[in-house]
Amino acid sequence: MELEITKAEQHGHVHGQMLSVPQGAMTSEDWRAVIIDAARLGITRVQLIGGEPTTHPQWRDFAELALSRGLRVEVYSHLFHVKQDWWALFTRTGVTLTTSYYSDDPDEHDSITGRNGSYVRTRTNIREAVTRGVTVRAGIVRVLDGQRVAEARAELTAMGVTDITTDRVRAIGRGSPPGRTPSLDELCGHCTRGLAAILPDGDLVGCVLARNFPVGNVREHRLAELLAGREWAALSASIPAPVTPQ
Repeated sequence: MELEITKAEQHGHVHGQMLSVPQGAMTSEDWRAVIIDAARLGITRVQLIGGEPTTHPQWRDFAELALSRGLRVEVYSHLFHVKQDWWALFTRTGVTLTTSYYSDDPDEHDSITGRNGSYVRTRTNIREAVTRGVTVRAGIVRVLDGQRVAEARAELTAMGVTDITTDRVRAIGRGSPPGRTPSLDELCGHCTRGLAAILPDGDLVGCVLARNFPVGNVREHRLAELLAGREWAALSASIPAPVTPQ
C-alpha cells in the first residue's frame, strides 16, 4: 500500500509536476490509524512516498510503527538530502530504500528533476546506501526522447543496485498532459491487484498514478470497508489487466 504522506518536494520533477506544498488533510493520527488497519488486514508492505516523504516531520515515526506491526517498509526518496541519523532506519531489517534515476548524464538527469546537482546528490547517496548494506531499489522513467535509459541502468548496476525497473512516463495522474482526460488505459494494470494507495487528502485509489479515480476516503470510512466495497471492485474491474510479455 502506497502512502502519499506529503506533497512537499526536495526538488521539482518535470514529469511529476509536484506542487511544493505541505501535508494534505490527513493528520499524523490518521496515517497511524491507516498503518494499523493495513497490518490488521494482512497487508505486508507499506511504501512512504510523496512528494518527498522525508519532508514529513513524522515519517520516521510512521516507518517505526509499520515495522512494529510486522509490515515491511519502503521509503521512496529522491535522495537529494539524507541526514546522517536516517541511515540507522534505512539499514533496519524489513526496510527498502527506493529512488528514481534518469540518466548517467548529469545535465540530462538534472533537467528532468528540475534541480541542479540532483544527479550528484542522488548518485552519492545511492553509493553510500549500497556501502552501508541498505536494500536499494531504483526506478528509471523514460521522460525524454533519446534519454540515456540503458546507460542509467548500467551505471546503477555498476554501483551495486540489482533491483532496477524501467517504465515510460504515463499520461495519467500528475503526468497527464493539460487538457487531456485521464484514462485508465494508461495504467500498467497492477493497480487494485495487490496494490492500493492513499493520497494526502485521504482518498483511496488504485495507485498514486490513479489519483483521478478515488473510491472513498479513509477519514470517512475504515480501510477494510473501502477495500471490500462495490466502488473498489468496480474500479478494479475497469482497469485493463497487465499484459504478459510473449
